[in-house]
Amino acid sequence: MTTISDLPCDLVGEILSRVPLTSLGATRSTCKKWEDLSKKQIFGKKAGAAAGARKQFMGFMMKDSRVCSLKFDLQGIRNHGDLVVPSINQVSLLKQVEVSRVFHCDGLLLCVLKDSSRLLVWNPYLGQTRWIQPRINYHELDRYAIGYDKDRHHKILRIFGGQQTVLGYEVYSFSSNSWRAIDVEPPEWFIWSHQRGVSLKGNAFFTAKNHTTLGGAKIEDILLCFDFTTERFRPSLHLPFCSDDARDNVTLSCLRDEQLAVLHQRLNACQIMEIWVTSKIDPNAVSWNKFMRELAGYPVDTEGGSFFIDEEKNVAVVFDLDQFIPAMASAHMVGPRRYLRSVIIGQARSIGKLDKFGYFHDKYCLPLVCSSYDPSLVQLQFNQQGKRQNYLIQPKEN
Repeated sequence: MTTISDLPCDLVGEILSRVPLTSLGATRSTCKKWEDLSKKQIFGKKAGAAAGARKQFMGFMMKDSRVCSLKFDLQGIRNHGDLVVPSINQVSLLKQVEVSRVFHCDGLLLCVLKDSSRLLVWNPYLGQTRWIQPRINYHELDRYAIGYDKDRHHKILRIFGGQQTVLGYEVYSFSSNSWRAIDVEPPEWFIWSHQRGVSLKGNAFFTAKNHTTLGGAKIEDILLCFDFTTERFRPSLHLPFCSDDARDNVTLSCLRDEQLAVLHQRLNACQIMEIWVTSKIDPNAVSWNKFMRELAGYPVDTEGGSFFIDEEKNVAVVFDLDQFIPAMASAHMVGPRRYLRSVIIGQARSIGKLDKFGYFHDKYCLPLVCSSYDPSLVQLQFNQQGKRQNYLIQPKEN
């Protein structure tokens, strides 16, 4: 009698390529042969599967402090009779973990726990997780980025301090499973605590404000690159716009692992939104092309709002909250010189708190979307001696 372990490799690959990414772990566990094959190669990258994958954006997002998978099919976006409804499903493996921020690099997701007690790294394709304990206590105002050096050794950058101050820097090495403080010259810039770094070609990029201009009439927005090989910030790079208000919204995103995109919106009555994409990007130089300029009619909140670009459809999808109560999370789809449509993706959960005077301040979990996801074979469950470790998620002890 033929069993699933007797199926040829090509057929196994075809089967696994059709399984949802977050369900691969359960599917592979049914057969040791399937488990071994899927850890040696990434299924679904053949011509036919790749062509199908291009029809929709695949990524991850946060919703009500939970990590969810996201599929967004933009086929027929310009035909108003066609519905564009994203598929959002909570990741069952992480269902007991409340997360405040998510970062992505090389097929790995870095999740910052809501209580700032620990970090969790997850490889969705392999179904592996890894807890990272702090050298000193984490804080909700910490900034993070994940990347790798020239030898493909993965690392995490932690910047700690206040809203507009930096007290120090640490780098975590996956190979040594340890944190190490690094010396960085006192910067002439600051990174808002809510600004998210994005990873591109192993390096981390942040938008920042230049200290030297804060006392004057003009505020300079700059682009910073942290090089994980040298473990240093490179000289600041220019952004394709000038801001005259520290409250202007500036948000970064990536196109695959090749280009950087930046969204800029002035907080004035017009609420003009611009998106620029790099034509050249490396740690020492950058050049930009304008992707779109649109009268948005809604503000984009950089504390949690994010966006992605579908080059084939020539569309940007911007995630945000509306201004009504209860607040609803929405995805706005816009193209160059044209607003297309919006779709509601759910009600946002309030995380407001009482202040010292007893007044309740509304604050909501904003939708936060990772860049388009490509599967990875990066192993998380080995220690520095090469022995397999158990990094299964366990509830934190009281």
